[in-house]
Amino acid sequence: MHTHSGHHHSHHHPEIKGKNLVVAIFLNVLITVGQIIGALFSHSLSLMSDALHNLSDVMALLISYVANKLSKRKPTKSHSFGFKRAEIIAAFINAATLLGVSIYLMVEAFERIVTSKEVLVKGDVVIWLAALSIMANCLSVLLIQKDARHSMNMKAAYLHLFSDMLTSIAVLLGGFMMKYYELYWVDSVLSIIIAVYLIVSSWKLVMGAVKVLMQFKPDHIDFDELVGAICKIDKIKGVHHVHVWQLSDHDSHFEAHIDMEEDFKLSEVDGVLDEVRELLHHRFHIHHTTLQAEFNVCEDRSVLNKRE
Repeated sequence: MHTHSGHHHSHHHPEIKGKNLVVAIFLNVLITVGQIIGALFSHSLSLMSDALHNLSDVMALLISYVANKLSKRKPTKSHSFGFKRAEIIAAFINAATLLGVSIYLMVEAFERIVTSKEVLVKGDVVIWLAALSIMANCLSVLLIQKDARHSMNMKAAYLHLFSDMLTSIAVLLGGFMMKYYELYWVDSVLSIIIAVYLIVSSWKLVMGAVKVLMQFKPDHIDFDELVGAICKIDKIKGVHHVHVWQLSDHDSHFEAHIDMEEDFKLSEVDGVLDEVRELLHHRFHIHHTTLQAEFNVCEDRSVLNKRE
């Protein structure tokens, strides 16, 4: 007997204000293009690194916008899970690309330092573009601040923009040091610091996306604790063939075979399975469950089905 979660817990997807988000995306696209052109003209690696950080902001905002729209689409016969993993795929591509370019910039900066290759950086260009980036990111932060209180996606984008504003402040200070004190080595040091920050944040995002795509157990769930909690429910003898995974960043799924103590009536079994679903929902934040109740049916009662 197969049963699927029948609870009525609502999955609320907050409505993101499209105009504010579009304006924030437009501002960051402008500043990213401007910084890339300025970095090539001024020979500044730190400005190029900041441009990449801004580019990651654009991707984060786009991902948040698209994910919010796609999450509202209903499943179809061809797409029974909907489009919830579009966000994860986009995040993986974004982070992997950013990771590769950041490593390249860091290698280039190290080469400048090791070979004592002092490149004359146009400090005034760096100053102006860094100042514009600070203003654009500050405005973007104010635009999406309210939405960030109600949406995990927008909160991540908000933190992206706020951290980039701080990075641009560091680049601005570096521009002053290069323009007025001719300390051009500061550019390489700043680009290394920014690149390391981007590599660390990108690596976390890549690994997080890989875990979801590979259907690994969500980090917030203790597998043994979950199995033990189910086995403590009255009339349940044991649980086996357990699978717990994530469909998207915040959407956990669970399936298992529930071994009943006796050959109970169907109405009694439904009551027990409802208890399991409520436990999974409230204690482990799992909203989608598929449970198969059994009585002396399955010979292999191992928690993990090793024959799959």
